[in-house]
Amino acid sequence: MINAHSFHIPVMGIGFTIDTPLKVSQFGIDSVISLVDDILLERLRKMYCAKSGETYHEITDKTEDFRAKRITAYLNLIHKLAQEKFEAFRHKNTETVKNFKGYFDMLPDSAPIKAEFEKRLLSGRDVAKLLAWAKDNMRMGSIDVNIMTKVDKDNYSKKEKLPSEFNDAHAALRGFANSTLNSSMILSAGMNPRLYSYIEQFEDFYPHPDQEPKKKIVLKVSDYRSALIQGKFLAKKGLWVSEYRIESGLNCGGHAFATDGYLLGPILEQFKENREVLRSSVHEILTKALGQKNRYAPDKPMSLKISAQGGVGNTDEHHFLLNYYQIDSVGWGTPFLLVPEATTVDRDTLEKLAGAKKEDLYLSNISPLGIPFHSLRGNTKDLEKERNLINGKPGSPCPKKFVALNKDFKTKGLCTASRQYQHLKIQELQERGLSKKEYEFHFNKVTEKACTCVGLGTSALLTYGLDTKIEGEGVSVCPGPNMAYFSKPVSLKLMIDHIYGRKNIIECTDRPNMFIKELRIYIDYLKQQIADYEREPTEKHYKYLVLFQKNLIDGIAYYKKLFSAHSQKQRMTIPLEECLRVLEALPLYTEQGAGSTVS
Repeated sequence: MINAHSFHIPVMGIGFTIDTPLKVSQFGIDSVISLVDDILLERLRKMYCAKSGETYHEITDKTEDFRAKRITAYLNLIHKLAQEKFEAFRHKNTETVKNFKGYFDMLPDSAPIKAEFEKRLLSGRDVAKLLAWAKDNMRMGSIDVNIMTKVDKDNYSKKEKLPSEFNDAHAALRGFANSTLNSSMILSAGMNPRLYSYIEQFEDFYPHPDQEPKKKIVLKVSDYRSALIQGKFLAKKGLWVSEYRIESGLNCGGHAFATDGYLLGPILEQFKENREVLRSSVHEILTKALGQKNRYAPDKPMSLKISAQGGVGNTDEHHFLLNYYQIDSVGWGTPFLLVPEATTVDRDTLEKLAGAKKEDLYLSNISPLGIPFHSLRGNTKDLEKERNLINGKPGSPCPKKFVALNKDFKTKGLCTASRQYQHLKIQELQERGLSKKEYEFHFNKVTEKACTCVGLGTSALLTYGLDTKIEGEGVSVCPGPNMAYFSKPVSLKLMIDHIYGRKNIIECTDRPNMFIKELRIYIDYLKQQIADYEREPTEKHYKYLVLFQKNLIDGIAYYKKLFSAHSQKQRMTIPLEECLRVLEALPLYTEQGAGSTVS
């Protein structure tokens, strides 16, 4: 079925979109639940069972395969409650036309279904027939899930290591596969071959005659080459990727993957040019694999969507992505953190986000995964971390251990933000005989890590008044740089009207185009990389800088050509030239050697 809307709400943090489908799916909006924290999911399941009158049976950590079962139970409950809410919305007996009109009014003005509804409404035809038509044509938003492929911690029963199928990401996958949902599983944070191979075991991911897979695979990717490699890998297993979700490497929320300096525009251009090649080449591999498995193989390639997200902030950018790059859906994440009707953000954090300025939003190194992470200065989890440090107790108690992946000191793994790890690491530093300056540098590197796997979920507990005795009240929050341009909480309808150009909620006048903003962030990132290289030069880092800087310069040339005949030529040309001058003023790491500059 065709999407009702041309945007979707991506996963945000661990708890910020944990129940978003229950809030927005009745309006035809697709959204994504994080499956990282089964403990949080179980607590919210208990809460929603109490609210809805559903029977609740606790799934304790003593239950066999408890993580997968908790995830299945939560998804089934959200699916059931969302369906009931949608059906109630469709079958209201009072003010029915008004309620239906509210649904269709939210749709983009270009949607054929909206035009047809308004035509039928104005024609004055039989109201009963109009309502019947509306009910048949309303679409419920998809309840999708996100699995971070690398957050796949080994698990143990007593002291015995369990088989890999009980690893965290594997269990999350199984939890989704066993649920009643017919929706999409977004795989993010890179390729995990063992996890990808595990998908083969579940029937719902395979096509059948006249029916595409009940459960679809979506890959979040940073470039075309990655999409092609991963798509072909899965196709060899008989698995079809239904959507490639392209995210800006740095102009996004949460974890940031800078790639090799490839900018979003050139990446989208490559997908636009090669979309059918991607579809047909992967289909050819898929049908061969399905034949070898003696399974049904479709004659023609199945549906393939391309979506994009990262830094989109106004209707012009939204429609440019849709029309020029022929994107099927645009992800709007960060701005929805200011929409209480859609996301789950506690009041204190909501106020901090609304008041955030450009200087308050930064790319940090706080993530225990060792990946750059967008954060908000002054968030309460960071303040908690600083208090612990002042009190001589650096690190977190690590109550959940979802990213206890470092095995420097323990076979079972430790989280680098944990108190135990940081104590051992600092002890190791003290034994190295470092100078004061070197010691302070490495000490700060160790202690800057924050307990994000707890902090990114706590907001949901605070919002619903649930106990935080184990987690504490510290909240980590991961908005993208775009948050600086949105200054107040708004209603769901107002945000949608902003997306589609019916209203404008951005009050400032200095917001740069999303492509320019991304380019500037990449240049800042390159400056930091150059500083890191100069401190500890390696050949690998040298080659990375050569490629990174070249790709940024190529990206600027691409944008100049793209916008040369565009209505925004002047608005884009000046900042592009400024960015090029900044790049040319940096030490250029060329094949001829480091430290030269372009004249």
